[in-house]
Amino acid sequence: MFRAVFQLSSAGARCLVRSKPSISAPLASRCYSHGLVETDEEFDARWVTYFSKPDIDAWELRKGMNTLIGYDLVPEAKIVDSALRACRRLNDLASAIRILEAVKDKAGPHKEIYPYLIQELQPTLSELGISTPEQLGMDKL
Repeated sequence: MFRAVFQLSSAGARCLVRSKPSISAPLASRCYSHGLVETDEEFDARWVTYFSKPDIDAWELRKGMNTLIGYDLVPEAKIVDSALRACRRLNDLASAIRILEAVKDKAGPHKEIYPYLIQELQPTLSELGISTPEQLGMDKL
């Protein structure tokens, strides 16, 4: 048994000693995606269409918002508008307020973004009867 192991290991060692070094190391190269680049308008249209589906359910709404918030951007007002309308179709006020909180959190240190979004969404918020987290006093907690 040990003889077989020794023979295999010595044969392997001989192969390593006899082998010629490779010609050269390959140059480092990066393989980037060659897919189509999505424009901002196409991105917005894709998400507006996603949230405008008439048969969207609560899980799809949360999944979509989770994915959207995961991107390195603050969603446009029209995307948030369609998400709020989806919340209204589902009769889910808690998700609507949570979306507004997530957008505020996503704006981060840029204090001018969230007030701009609320200004743009004010007609929708009034139409749907949704209060902002600030109107509910949730910013003071």
